[in-house]
Amino acid sequence: MKKALIALAIGGFGIGMTEFVIMGILPDVAGDLGVSIPKAGHFIAAYALGVVVGAPILTGLAGKWPSHKILMLLMIWFTIFNTLSAFANSYETLLIARFLSGLPHGAFFGIGAVVAAKLAKPGKSAQAISMMFTGLTLANVIGVPLGTYFGQHFSWNVSFLMVGFVGVLAVLSIIFWMPELSKSSSNGLRKDLKVFKRLELWMVVLLTTIGTGGFFAWYSYIAPLITNVAGHPESMVSYAMIIAGIGMVVGNLLGGKLAEIFSPIYAVLISLILMVIVLISNTFLADDKIAILILTFIISMVAFTLSTPIQLAMIHTAKGSEMLGSSMNQSAFNMGNAFGAFFAGIPIALGFGFTSATLVGAVMAGSGVIIAIVIIMMRKRRENLVVSGEF
Repeated sequence: MKKALIALAIGGFGIGMTEFVIMGILPDVAGDLGVSIPKAGHFIAAYALGVVVGAPILTGLAGKWPSHKILMLLMIWFTIFNTLSAFANSYETLLIARFLSGLPHGAFFGIGAVVAAKLAKPGKSAQAISMMFTGLTLANVIGVPLGTYFGQHFSWNVSFLMVGFVGVLAVLSIIFWMPELSKSSSNGLRKDLKVFKRLELWMVVLLTTIGTGGFFAWYSYIAPLITNVAGHPESMVSYAMIIAGIGMVVGNLLGGKLAEIFSPIYAVLISLILMVIVLISNTFLADDKIAILILTFIISMVAFTLSTPIQLAMIHTAKGSEMLGSSMNQSAFNMGNAFGAFFAGIPIALGFGFTSATLVGAVMAGSGVIIAIVIIMMRKRRENLVVSGEF
């Protein structure tokens, strides 16, 4: 089981690297392809769009195939198009390559989370899922800084070649370490799609989008918070990103424990309440050079305690169609990324300063708290109906 989880973690490492390394090499990509930096930002959006589109479609179509083969094929797809990104010589070709690179992201994590839970010992499913997500968080500590360094000092193409190399390692590890598994879905696509009729599933999707959007509202503008507000030199941003990455690793591991102590939805509620508190604290302490670095670690840690519990909450909600629901949650994470950055940018554009982005994040996380409470009430009502025989 440990080797199989390591294989999933390697895949997560590659996915995390390609998703975030583009942000560090964006000026280099823009200069080489002859486009503006805002236009080069479309490469980030294209990847996110690929995740949102690919997660439900690829997972739904993959239902009749064994899970280990699907995971292998998704990683092969990932490897091919990330490697091709390194050879893109125009805005259009890189945009298409980034979109195609993003397609397997959500399906891999969605199917991988369910596989990890099935491979785990009884009562250890949360820890197994958190181990898979450890690859994603480690990418922010090791892969992204390395990819950014080589991309800036040699060529941005090298960054994508590095991602392709990790993809090859992931494919090989799945082939040799992943046991043979049953079909991704025994229901068939038509029956799986019925899961979308469940109101609670859409509530969890909304919870993931709005709740995690609170983190991305802050994280999207971490650079100006470090430099413009706290007064650190630009060189400190790279170190702050590593600090944030370490916080993500710690938070992800704590989230697995939290989901075992409490039920997943209660663990999500606790994490979101803590996120509101630390984001509000950041608003008032952002101009302190030491406090901003400490809070960078704490906010990242608290935010990533959400990863495993919220994924488990979706798996429980989508019972019978777990892999499709789990993949949908990955789409929701990326929508949270987009919405967080968008809504946080509005007050900044209106002249309220960069700390206003953190307040927007606190409001979004607070909205997530309300949604989580509504889901808990819905579940309690259903349980009461079952007990009384009315359901």
